Amino acid sequence: MPKSSSLSTVPNTFIKNILQLNLAMLLVSTSGVLGRAVTMSPVVTIGWRALLAAGFLFLFLRWKKIELKIYKEDRVQVLLGGILMGIHWVAYFKALQLSNVAIGMLTIFTYPALTSILEPLILRLPFQKIHFFLGLLVLAGIAFLIPDLDFENEYTQAVAFGIGSALAYALRNILMKKQVSKYHGSLLMWYQVVIVGIILIPLSFQTSAEALQDNLFFILALALLTTAIGHTLFLLTFRYFSITTASIISSVQPVYGILLGVLLLGEVPKLTTIFGGLLILSAVVIESLRTARNKK
Repeated sequence: MPKSSSLSTVPNTFIKNILQLNLAMLLVSTSGVLGRAVTMSPVVTIGWRALLAAGFLFLFLRWKKIELKIYKEDRVQVLLGGILMGIHWVAYFKALQLSNVAIGMLTIFTYPALTSILEPLILRLPFQKIHFFLGLLVLAGIAFLIPDLDFENEYTQAVAFGIGSALAYALRNILMKKQVSKYHGSLLMWYQVVIVGIILIPLSFQTSAEALQDNLFFILALALLTTAIGHTLFLLTFRYFSITTASIISSVQPVYGILLGVLLLGEVPKLTTIFGGLLILSAVVIESLRTARNKK
């Protein structure tokens, strides 16, 4: 009896963990529709998002009794990580405003391939030929997202901002690699949103009270659902899955985002966008599976 009972709980536990990971991805993917819904400038939006998220995360850290200390030797990296996170968010929201949820989310998901190319260069690791292939695959995907090479075209501008956002995010992840093993993920996230909020405070108040009131619901949702709950829930899933497995499953994030865009905003992506997105996500999955195989 005990043996069969324990066996029956294994699938239930696994399903529960998978559902938690997918819920985290669904919450994080709301950034697309919420970013499109906000009518304020990206700089103002991100400033308020960061300030509110800092408040929510601070309450979480106090609840979990997590110490707020960052050692002196890590403070410069955490500061640079916060600046890069701010650039990532602002550029991403600019891409969303210029195009749609599909273009915005697919272009920032070039960051895994960018990371695989930049990490050997920055950390002086051996460069692998597969990364050259993945880079070409991502470039092919981007080519399908760009309507033409005219930078007066807003969709072309959106792709440029999206790639810039992905580049900032890739650099931030490489920079924070050592810190992740030393500090709680929510603590690092809190410091970064605090840094973003402080930097953007002067610009955050350059908007009318009426505009802020009209967008308050969307900003609160971004701060609470997307940033505080979504990212924290994703970090908690690392207890049950390897980071590689979590990364592979996180590839559904643009899919969730695009589906939310279709359902809530009526933004149906073009066939070329879907095909380009499949190429980009293929590169993400290939790199994740390759990493998992090498670890084994």
